[in-house]
Amino acid sequence: MGEVDLHLHTNASDGRLTPQELVRLAVGRGLKVIAITDHDTTDGVRPAQAAAAKSADLRVIPGVELSVDIAEAEVHLLGYWVDLENREFQRLLAWSRDGRVNRARQILDRLAELGMPVDWERVRELAGDGAIGRPHIAQAMVEKGYVADIRQAFELYLGRGRPAYVERERLSPEQGIRSVLAVGGLPVLAHPAEIAGLEELLPGWVAAGLAGIEVYYAGYTPDVVARLLGLADRYGLVPTGGSDYHGFGTPDEALPGTVDVPREVVDRLVKRRFRLAS
Repeated sequence: MGEVDLHLHTNASDGRLTPQELVRLAVGRGLKVIAITDHDTTDGVRPAQAAAAKSADLRVIPGVELSVDIAEAEVHLLGYWVDLENREFQRLLAWSRDGRVNRARQILDRLAELGMPVDWERVRELAGDGAIGRPHIAQAMVEKGYVADIRQAFELYLGRGRPAYVERERLSPEQGIRSVLAVGGLPVLAHPAEIAGLEELLPGWVAAGLAGIEVYYAGYTPDVVARLLGLADRYGLVPTGGSDYHGFGTPDEALPGTVDVPREVVDRLVKRRFRLAS
C-alpha cells in the first residue's frame, strides 16, 4: 500500500466522508501525504488540514478539481497548492458550482421524462453543504430503486451520451490551466487515459502551462501506466497519481493508498512549484 494519494474527495463536493473522517481514514491506512481535490470547491481543505495537524505523520496539500471542456468530452484538471484566499479564483469556483446546480435540475427534468422522478430536495440533502454533482443524483436514483448502484446510474443514464446526460458551461483546458497558475497552483491533468486524442491535445496544454499528468490511477494497467509515463517524460510533466476516492462504498472502489504513487512524486511537484514561483 502506498503512502501518497493526491486525488481524494470529501463531502465538500461529491464525496461521502467529511474532511475529518477522510483524514482519520488516511492516517489509519498509513498515508503520509494526501491532497484534497474536491470538485469546484476548496471548502474541505482547511478542515482536513486542521484534522491532520493532530497527526504528525500526515501532510495535506491544498487542491481542487476543475471541470474543463473539449469537443465531445469533459476533462478534469487537478490544481495543487492553489491560493485558497484568492477572491477571483473563489468567484470562478462559485460560477462553476452554480453551473452544477443548473445542470442537476436539467438532469432531473430528463429523468422525470424517462419515468424516473427524483426529488430535488433529496438531492440537496445528499449534497449537504457541498457542491452538487451527478453522484448525488445517482445516489438518489439508487434509493428510489431505479438502479442497483451508482455505477449503473452512470452507465445507463448519467454518463456522457446517456439519455439523462446534460452538458454545462465549462472552461477550456487552457483557461483552466491559466486559472490554476494565476493563483500559484500546479495544474495536473486528471485520469488522462480516458481522453480520446490525448497525444494530439497534450502539446497545446503543455504550452499553456500544464505541470503534471496523472499516471498512477485506480484501474490503470501496467501498459497504460507505461504509456502515460512515456508522455510525461516526453513533455517534461510530473507523473502524479491517486485513488480518486469518494467513499461510495462500491466493491470495486479503490481505497485511499491502494494506488502505489511513488513518494518522489511529491518532491518533484514541490520542485516544480518553486521553479514556477522563482
